[in-house]
Amino acid sequence: MSAQHQPRTYGGWRRGRGIGLFGLGTTATFLVLGVFIVLLVTAAISPAFLIWLAPPAVAGCGIGLVRRDGTPLAQTVIQRARWWWAVRRGYTRYRSEALVASAGMVQLPGVLAGLELLSAEDGYGTRYGLVRDRHTGCLTATLRVVPASTWLADRDDADGWIAGWGSWLAALGHVPMVRWVSVTVDTAPDPGASLADSVAAGIDPAAPQPARDIMLALAATAPATAADVDTRVSVTFDPSVSPAKPGTAADAAAEVGRALHGLQSQLGSCGVAVTGRCRAADIAGITRAAYDPALRGEVRRVLASASADDPRLSWSSAGPGGADELWDRYRHDSGVSVSWAWREAPRQNVHADVLARLTAPGPWPKRVTLQYRPLPASTATRVLESEVRAAEFRQEYARRTHRDATARDAFDHARAQHAAMEEAQGAGVALISLYVTVTAPSGDMLPHAIAATEAAAESSKVQLQRLYGSQSAAFTVGLPCGISLHDLSRRSLR
Repeated sequence: MSAQHQPRTYGGWRRGRGIGLFGLGTTATFLVLGVFIVLLVTAAISPAFLIWLAPPAVAGCGIGLVRRDGTPLAQTVIQRARWWWAVRRGYTRYRSEALVASAGMVQLPGVLAGLELLSAEDGYGTRYGLVRDRHTGCLTATLRVVPASTWLADRDDADGWIAGWGSWLAALGHVPMVRWVSVTVDTAPDPGASLADSVAAGIDPAAPQPARDIMLALAATAPATAADVDTRVSVTFDPSVSPAKPGTAADAAAEVGRALHGLQSQLGSCGVAVTGRCRAADIAGITRAAYDPALRGEVRRVLASASADDPRLSWSSAGPGGADELWDRYRHDSGVSVSWAWREAPRQNVHADVLARLTAPGPWPKRVTLQYRPLPASTATRVLESEVRAAEFRQEYARRTHRDATARDAFDHARAQHAAMEEAQGAGVALISLYVTVTAPSGDMLPHAIAATEAAAESSKVQLQRLYGSQSAAFTVGLPCGISLHDLSRRSLR
């Protein structure tokens, strides 16, 4: 095959690594070295006291070094302890009736409890929804997009779209207000109701009767099950870092609207057509359908005739009637869900359709979310240079300790240098996460949904890891609410 007809490949993923040794992070490495230094000093001063100090110190280092499924044993122990405490306190159960009876108000479960849904207006008089985090003041707006398929497009067009997406992500590093961007592909089986409703709504009453009969007959004989696909881009802004320094919620919404307009107009070069911003009713309807998949068709019918601020789809009605979080799954209204995050991205270069099977519709509702946290252009250079120095430190450490350098270390060093070179040429740097949530109608069908999702991930060269003990929070990442698990973990440590 000639070079000009070879499929183009893409790469650039690399897991961030500090100067940590033994597979540990930088902080954990210095803690382990500090423990060994203390043991050496103790042995020199009082060997008798070393008998009492050494066993707990060695045990502590051991649970920090030993890994199970890639996770340090110490982290697993802490996670189990926190889960036990949450179950004892009743934090894993949610009942809206009990909440109304005790507090007199409806509050969404889990991490959605601190959010509120606002309605704003753009410069053209069109209203759209904004989700505000009352803890941080961040605002999230969601764009509905229709992506073009790369399978039916010319290869040069597909290359141009991917280059445009890379440029769009690089531009985010120059917009201080942007905290993260979530791209979600939401798929679900549709029993044909949407097609029948669309055909019925499009029939002209003045059309000839034979023509109307033919259209209704075609809709009736269409496949019983179709695919319902919804693609959206959610952008989370932090108005507090805006140069305008908005003082009120209205000023913050106006500042977000101006920034969103520029980002929205640039998406046209990325192979997607922006159909508009999600209204407040749309955001509430998407959230409600996720918690109660049996109502998906009814919610779609309501949204088709709803106004921007329709009271039938409000934030108070977006949550479930009840939900129970288990260690490995999440039960809610008419579904049982399981969520994963990727443990490792594809190490090799991949084709443009690498995630096609993972995002393709299946027999169960599924959400696949790619979340980008762009690094500011002012700090991207410093971060990449520290990554290169860390890779060189590991190579020098291996040489000084007379250890053979592994192929992965050599490849990681080359990747770090390549990333720094690309950034010097104008490329952007973003921290990327991938989350997958699949929902089955019952616990009996859940193993089949899990097996199908994990098989699709393997074909996409993605290694998934189930988020044990965090199913409730992971479930919300694919919703248009601006949830970031990384941000939640940082807040929990403060």
